[in-house]
Amino acid sequence: MEDKEKKSQEDMVKEAVEEAKKEAEASKDEAEEAKTEEVSEEQEAGTEDQTEEKASKKFFGKKDKKDKKDEKIEELTDRLTRQMAEFDNFRKRTEKEKSQMYEVGAKDIIEKILPVVDNFERGLDAVPEEKKEDPFIQGMEKVYKQFMTVLESVEVKPIEALGNQFDPNFHNAVMHVEDENFGENEVAEEFQKGYMYRDSVVRHSMVKVAN
Repeated sequence: MEDKEKKSQEDMVKEAVEEAKKEAEASKDEAEEAKTEEVSEEQEAGTEDQTEEKASKKFFGKKDKKDKKDEKIEELTDRLTRQMAEFDNFRKRTEKEKSQMYEVGAKDIIEKILPVVDNFERGLDAVPEEKKEDPFIQGMEKVYKQFMTVLESVEVKPIEALGNQFDPNFHNAVMHVEDENFGENEVAEEFQKGYMYRDSVVRHSMVKVAN
């Protein structure tokens, strides 16, 4: 009976020891598993940090250093802008020169026509009053008026002189007279009519200036 009880106690001890071993191994496995998970999380975190760092370096590296393609585009854009500016200046300069050449040529032709106008005016002024109704004289007056209308249509106009203040920009004084009937520096008589083409003088008025 005692042997049986002894044997039963030994079995209980063995079972208790086995259970303790199992529990110890289970605790050990859990600890190792927890440690493995912690290491894995740290590795993942480190990998993410490295990835972010690489991406950051890659991004900022591209920003700091321009792409060759972008540099070429900037160079071509700058060259095109300069060429367009040069062409615009050339176009404006050409138009100005062309306008000046046209004006010089027009003034030269007008200057050659003016003596014909002078002869018309002298001839009509010399006609006696009693002959002004003559058909020939009236025809000449009509031709003269038509001539002046054509000149006016191309922006040729006579310079106002008689009774105005003398202006060297428009008048050429060939005589001077003291006369109380005129104001100071007033044009008293016009010997030859002056003309302008647009805003420039083709021929100055030849005048006599009073006082």
